[in-house]
Amino acid sequence: MRSRSILWSFNYAIDGIVYALRTQRNMRIHVAAATLVLVAALFFRVSRLEFLALVLTIAFVIGTELVNTAIEATIDVATQSFDPFAKIAKDVAAGAVFTSSIAAVVVGYVIFFGRLSAVTTTLLVRVRQTPSHITVVALVLTAFAVLVAKALHREGGSWLRGGWPSGHTALATAGAAAIAYITGSAGAGVIGLFIAALVAQSRVESETHTVWQVIWGAVLGFLITTAIFQVFWF
Repeated sequence: MRSRSILWSFNYAIDGIVYALRTQRNMRIHVAAATLVLVAALFFRVSRLEFLALVLTIAFVIGTELVNTAIEATIDVATQSFDPFAKIAKDVAAGAVFTSSIAAVVVGYVIFFGRLSAVTTTLLVRVRQTPSHITVVALVLTAFAVLVAKALHREGGSWLRGGWPSGHTALATAGAAAIAYITGSAGAGVIGLFIAALVAQSRVESETHTVWQVIWGAVLGFLITTAIFQVFWF
């Protein structure tokens, strides 16, 4: 009976892992990343201690994801309606997964940085000189600025809907400005701004934003993109 119970405990554990893989997108991402890391470890022939550190880190990340899934399932069973404490429990569990993921990134960086430094340096030099890289940086900074502005002028609703300024308009205008700077064509810039204006009009028409919110969003996107291209492109 004892051996049977041990076998069944293994079976239950495997069922839990399979359930997490089937239902949790982040779990699948973690497993895919772990597979790539282990393949890279074999390819670069890392030392035994480095390989042990990678295995323990992978187990730590996957373990926290499994605990997070278990906590979420338990809370869903215990509560039938919205409970602020249930939200806190889920957020804290998700924070544990996030912390373990950051630790995994640091471990991977320390182990693989030296082996990838030469290749990475060459790629970074080439990428830094490409307009696509500058455009991505401008869009990311614009999105970050929008989030900061929304946090400082919190007016209710969700982060992706409503509030000051309009993130959709800011990103659309940033993209239009990037197109104008990359092509050096006023016509291309006008077309891009026309599309951005349509985005702004749709946000106002749907009553998601006011006219002033889309105007400030457009100004924010244009100024950030212009500053980035002035520093890295011109």
